[in-house]
Amino acid sequence: MNFTRWSARLPGTQRRAAARTETPVSPDRRGEGSVPAARAEQQTDGAEPPSPAVDELPVRDVLDRVPALVALVHGPDHRIAYVNDAYAAAFGARPPGAPAREALPELAELGLLPLLDQVLRSGKPRTLKSRKAVDGHSYTFTCTPVAEDGERDGDGAVLVFATDVTDHAEAAERLRASERRQRETAVTLQRSLLPQELEQPDDLRIAATYQPGGTEAAVGGDWYDVITLGGGRTALVIGDVMGRGVRAAAVMGQLRTAVRAYARLDLPPHEVLQLLDGLATEIDANQIATCAYAVHDPNEGRLVYSSAGHLPILVRDENGTVLRADEPTGPPLGTGGWMHTSGSIPLGPGSTAVLYTDGLVERRDEDLDEGIAALQRALSGATGTPQVVCDRLVRSAGVTADHDDDVAVLVLQHPARTGPEGDLFRNAALELLGGVEAAPRARAFASGVLTSWRFPADLHDLGVLATSELVANSLQHGTPPMRLRLRRTDRRLIIEVTDGDDHLPRRRRAEPGDESGRGIAIVATIASSWGSRRTPGGGKAVWCEFLLPKG
Repeated sequence: MNFTRWSARLPGTQRRAAARTETPVSPDRRGEGSVPAARAEQQTDGAEPPSPAVDELPVRDVLDRVPALVALVHGPDHRIAYVNDAYAAAFGARPPGAPAREALPELAELGLLPLLDQVLRSGKPRTLKSRKAVDGHSYTFTCTPVAEDGERDGDGAVLVFATDVTDHAEAAERLRASERRQRETAVTLQRSLLPQELEQPDDLRIAATYQPGGTEAAVGGDWYDVITLGGGRTALVIGDVMGRGVRAAAVMGQLRTAVRAYARLDLPPHEVLQLLDGLATEIDANQIATCAYAVHDPNEGRLVYSSAGHLPILVRDENGTVLRADEPTGPPLGTGGWMHTSGSIPLGPGSTAVLYTDGLVERRDEDLDEGIAALQRALSGATGTPQVVCDRLVRSAGVTADHDDDVAVLVLQHPARTGPEGDLFRNAALELLGGVEAAPRARAFASGVLTSWRFPADLHDLGVLATSELVANSLQHGTPPMRLRLRRTDRRLIIEVTDGDDHLPRRRRAEPGDESGRGIAIVATIASSWGSRRTPGGGKAVWCEFLLPKG
């Protein structure tokens, strides 16, 4: 192969040759912004010999001194016409005339041969960025067509120019490794702060899932939680801290811990969010979070909730109709200055509720309401266990491993129990009318109910004693209306007394001479747990629980 023949066709050679035939720029016009060409005709007044023009330099000598790798191949087989010294130093000398598939295996391994074919066919340059070659270095390859007029398609040459970008590639890889480590740290922190095992209340069946964003997205601050409040009530929480990375996960952990602490106070949902709002401002004034907090009471068959800028809870009833809990909704946590309020939505037997974060329904190319509507349609046809429903909703939303946002989903079901299973869930209530004579009626009522539920004698006696003490406490310190409620599940017996006074009782040590102060202490001693809360309409409820023997 005659390299001199092909060197005349290197990119820019023909343009430079044509430029020599044009009229040179006169000296008096150089001040108008033109730059004089580096030509041999432009000599200085000194005695130095003229410098050769760029166009007159031997192409081969120039390419031999270029630190980049250069190779020239010709024809459909890409036979070697030339490799420069840098190429030979990197991969060894290459015999002229040999086809590239045999003589340039390093290019074949990089997948460069099909690229050479494309360059010959299209007549346009192509670039392959940052590929690691067999010599351990990374190169960016640029393939440029070199052809003369009248030459048949496929008979031209291709100039392969490879720039060593090893330093840049290694720096980029170090950066990617650092980002991967940071993401793994954030994911580990995030998962460690989420519930390791969901609490399973007696009356609900619950499942949840959390999926971090894809490898290119930093983990966010999505979280969920299930908190048993006692007395058969359950709190359900889902939230999303704005932002990504370790900081968002750390803020999420603080908020989740605070929610669990506030939930133990058994406050209404809007009061819990009010406390969280102030705490979020103290944690980071520049950090905001959305949150939905809901409480389920099996005696009421409703889900009482409050939302701080979070997406609406969806509830599918036993007939397949999906309801959206849109109101009331306040601004996100951390904004301050807002009085949150509570709302409610039916959640009777056979219903399924879904709490979720925006990663499940929000897409860049569609409106958020469209995503929520699509989730409603998916929920209307989703049946099965909570975990099955959870998985179906995630799949229907198109969430994959490379999803660009975190996704948290919490699914709860209130099963419709019938037959033998339904016999394990019973309720009985008595209005406490009159004065002190209500106490013996309450004891007789409790004894009859517990006997009909076939409790063991020791549990029967403890239940009657706890009923007597709670009713006596309400008669002495409470105001009408008063009510006694007994409830059994497959795991526990719950005794609850409500009255119209909102002063919550507390356990205290009674002195030997005191005539009162022992009722709550007795209840706390004999029961598995006890507690009290204020009721929404005013007044309070005092309850205690007894664990049932297994089997």
